[in-house]
Amino acid sequence: MFHKKLKDFPKDFLWGASTSAYQVEGAYNEDGKGLSVQDTKEVIPGTPDFNVSSDHYHHYKEDVALFAEMGFKTYRFSIAWTRIIPNGVGEVNPKGIEFYNNLIDELLSYGIEPLVTMYHFDLPDALQIEGGWSNRKTVNAFVNYAKVLFEHFGDKVKYWLTINEQNMMILHGAAIGTVNAGAENIQKELYKQNHHMMLAQAQTMKLCHEMCPKGKIGPAPNISSIYPASSKPEDILAASNQSSIRNWLYLDMAVHGRYNPIAWSYMVEKGIEPIIEDGDMEILKGGNPDFIAFNYYCTGTAAESKIEDTEVSTQGGDQQISVGDLGVYKGASNPNLQKTEFGWEIDPMGFRNTLREVYERYALPVIITENGLGAYDKVEEEDTINDDYRIDYLRKHIEQARLAITDGVDLMGYCPWSAIDLISTHQGFQKRYGFIYVNRDEFDLKDLRRIRKKSFFWYKNVIKTNAEEL
Repeated sequence: MFHKKLKDFPKDFLWGASTSAYQVEGAYNEDGKGLSVQDTKEVIPGTPDFNVSSDHYHHYKEDVALFAEMGFKTYRFSIAWTRIIPNGVGEVNPKGIEFYNNLIDELLSYGIEPLVTMYHFDLPDALQIEGGWSNRKTVNAFVNYAKVLFEHFGDKVKYWLTINEQNMMILHGAAIGTVNAGAENIQKELYKQNHHMMLAQAQTMKLCHEMCPKGKIGPAPNISSIYPASSKPEDILAASNQSSIRNWLYLDMAVHGRYNPIAWSYMVEKGIEPIIEDGDMEILKGGNPDFIAFNYYCTGTAAESKIEDTEVSTQGGDQQISVGDLGVYKGASNPNLQKTEFGWEIDPMGFRNTLREVYERYALPVIITENGLGAYDKVEEEDTINDDYRIDYLRKHIEQARLAITDGVDLMGYCPWSAIDLISTHQGFQKRYGFIYVNRDEFDLKDLRRIRKKSFFWYKNVIKTNAEEL
């Protein structure tokens, strides 16, 4: 759609950026913190563990000052469940409460709105040993954890996110670590976990509305428009299948409290549908999110998959590279798109399309909680880091965000991944996303010095001009 005049970004637009606790904090066993599944999992060969990460735990004041220098209106971060309740259930750790109170106060002192993710891939290991999300008791444990967060931070935090990329944990659970490798039917186990996460999310959103009358809360999946590989009806049907299973299953439940019918039919056909107990659907209808947050990196492309195909795998290690499902869809490469150094397709126009799809379906305000470019950044003379490729990527996505706003989408904020360099889940520290460089390598911690990249100064001006200057 062509517009003669573009709308401006709203004056109160929430410009910011994102991180997650286990990828940035470090201090994995300090001040009473318990171990999460990220601390105990087998590390991918050639990548570091998360013991130190970017050491944000000890550098948070310096980091927040840099965020303020960029002009952030919000900062999206996650709280480590195991810092608050070391074993997932039981006693609350006062040192954990103290750290996040200090971080929140530091943000507020600069006028930066905290945007808090309650759960970002880091289930307490003590709960994982008891079955993790496969154990229905984890639902109650999560709701209790949420209650503790609302009690201690609810007067300071206005915006809450429930579960980061729940859909990726289900579609790639074997890789992200939410299911034990010995499970008899991994997919069935994962969709059981999914049902439990949805129950936990709905109860948490309801609890937020009860305990934090000024607070707002929403889900945070990873959403991507899915293109058909061609105009063949079979490919269009495959794209519809993938979109329902990848995207709408999660948002239909969060917003409407019901299973997406295509996704449910898929689960029944595969024999992987969860058991729905009495009262579950009533609980699921009670969430009522105030907004939708989602992470966007690229679109997907789907082709027909026949049941007799043999090359399609249902589990993959990288959540942005689609693999497919026999008889349902087959992931395809899009020849019209460029790729990053790490094989992810780049599709700014797809960002606009995804925003439109989400807003058309759900009519709730939207905030982007991840969008960014992972790359090999190089420090040159006088500590300069010329990441023009990152600027180009973000510029094109922000341009498309403005077009989506002009199309009618109620977009309330944009938080690229990531505020500062951190450990990528699959590719370690070499895959850098931040506006701020952290001086360390995979295994050499060096001095962890913070260095402003070229994109730091560019994004500072974007925020200052409310994206009038890109």
